Parts: sequence; structure tokens; C-alpha cells
Amino acid sequence: MPSAGSGPCEPRFGRPAISRPVADDGGKRDDEAAPEVFLVVPGLNEAESLPELAERIHEALDGLRRYELIFVDDGSTDDTWKVIGQLNRENPAVRGIRLRANFGKAMALTAGFDQAQADLVVMMDADLQDDPSDLPNFLDKIAEGLDVVVGWKVDRRDPLNRKVLSRIFNGTVGIVTGVKLHDMNCGFKALRKEVLAAIPIYGDLFRFIPVLAKWQGFRIAEVPVKHHARKHGRSRYGLERILRGLFDLASIVFLTRYSRKPMHLFGLIGLLAAGVGFGVCVYLTVLWALGQSIGTRPLLMLGVLLIMLGMQFFSLGLIGEFLTFQHQRRHERDLPPIRAIIGDR
Repeated sequence: MPSAGSGPCEPRFGRPAISRPVADDGGKRDDEAAPEVFLVVPGLNEAESLPELAERIHEALDGLRRYELIFVDDGSTDDTWKVIGQLNRENPAVRGIRLRANFGKAMALTAGFDQAQADLVVMMDADLQDDPSDLPNFLDKIAEGLDVVVGWKVDRRDPLNRKVLSRIFNGTVGIVTGVKLHDMNCGFKALRKEVLAAIPIYGDLFRFIPVLAKWQGFRIAEVPVKHHARKHGRSRYGLERILRGLFDLASIVFLTRYSRKPMHLFGLIGLLAAGVGFGVCVYLTVLWALGQSIGTRPLLMLGVLLIMLGMQFFSLGLIGEFLTFQHQRRHERDLPPIRAIIGDR
């Protein structure tokens, strides 16, 4: 394989360019027909991996489904963008998006998803650890009626510490959210386009696409996939990523449980705080009635603070309910989460 800094890449698809046969439907060419599968591959400094990845994706889908592959260059400093351009000249089904700087995987995925013209969207990493030969298995699962299919790296080719941390993370997410998958954080996923329109993806919430999809009533499942050791570059997996994942998990719990009913969270906290504060004040009132001095007791300050805190939380709940109501009114014409309808109107 030529290095990223060498001359033009050799053709990667068995011929200088994809042939353009004429279809039967009015002379429309096959490569101009709408794609059936749209693949989004974000990457940072992955110039060495992209040619092989594009070739293997083509081998997996050529003759099986019409596909479009879009590489998202997330602010690379190597020859990633040049390689994408060469791959596009060899195969028009390969396209590229270049972000102005390194905005992170969520922004790269969103930029790619916005270009999707197929009903089925596949996301995978660019580091060659995901095996494109597993793509037909994802397509079969979607054809069975599932909405989101997540890869499960059964024989994971990662260091021991990463395996242990991943198992702890997946177990924690399963307990907290009720969505039990072996590999929630797997970057190899297939989903229907309607899923993307129904769930928010920002920050690092792309890790929790299955949880967000389940929250919206979509069907999810997992499929075993092959996993390979990284060939090029270095992993950016570390302690910081684990900590961000825990913070994001807290956000997911709030979004999925209370975003539609914020009063249930803030009102409960406010009620508990105010109730404890009121109980403290009643206790001190009884002592005062019995002739004891309470003006210098720290407990009096605690009781008053708890009542004020409870009122503030209750007010936050009311404001949250108001904002939720306004949002629903503003988007009342959005499509409701209907899966199917029987009978004519």
C-alpha cells in the first residue's frame, strides 16, 4: 500500500474506474440511481487506512446493494483529504467532506448524516478495526424489521485495560438505562434514516445512539462482528474519554427520563428539600414554644435554606415544564412516532 505522502494512489477497485453500464429504466445509469446504503466514516489522520477500507467496502457491497460512501475528514493534518480525492476519482460512489478543524466525532458524523440520501445509514470507524465483510449481516438484520443494529466485538483485539474499562462501562450503562448490549460504544452501527431524524446527536452522545433510539420506541439489536488490531496511527482512548462517558451517561439518564416531564425531577427534589426544611422549622418552633432560644442555632439557618432551596427547585421544574410546552407547540406539526397505520382514512 502506498504511503500517504507518495504519489497518486493506485486504483483500489480492480479497474481504473467503476464501469457505468446503462440501466433499463429509461437509460438511467446504475451509478446515478439513488443509493440503498449510505456509509459515513469519520476520521482524523487516517490517510494510510482509507484506500484499503474503501476497497474492502466495495468488495462487500458491490453487486449486493447500491451504496454511497462518504469519508469525513475531521481536521486531519496528514494527506487524508488528498487520498479521499483520489478515491473519488477511482470510484464516484466515494465522496468526502472536510471540516474546517477538528470538531470531534459527533460533529463529523452529523456532517455526514446530513448528506444521507438512502433509507439505511451505516457508521463505522476509519481505523480498519471494523471489518466491512460484516456489512451484509447488518443489512440482513435491518431487513428483518429492526431499526438500529449495533456491532458486538466478540473477540476484541484491544489491550486488557481497555477491555476491562469497556466491560465496566457497558455494564453500568445497561443497569442505568435498561438497554443491555455487549458493546454499546461500538462504532460499527446500522440504522434507518428516520432514527437520525428522531434523536439528538451532539457532544459525545453518539455513543448512546441505541439508548436514545430505544427511548423513541425504535427496535434495536446487536450482531457479532469481527475485530482487528489497529494497523496505522494510534488510539485516542484514555481516562479522559471514560470520564466524559460517565458525564454523558448522566445526561442521557436526564434526557430519556425527564426531558418531557422536568417537573417530575425538579419538583421531587424541591419537595424533599422543602419538606425536610419545614420539618426542621417545626421542630425549632416547638422548642421555641417551650421557652428555649433558637435564634443562634445553626439548625434554624439550615431549615430556612432547605425551604428556599426547595422553592428554587420547584420553580425550575415549572420553568422546565413551560419550555417543554412551548417546544411542543412550536413543533406540533412534526411527525409523531408512528410505526404503522392500518386502514384508509
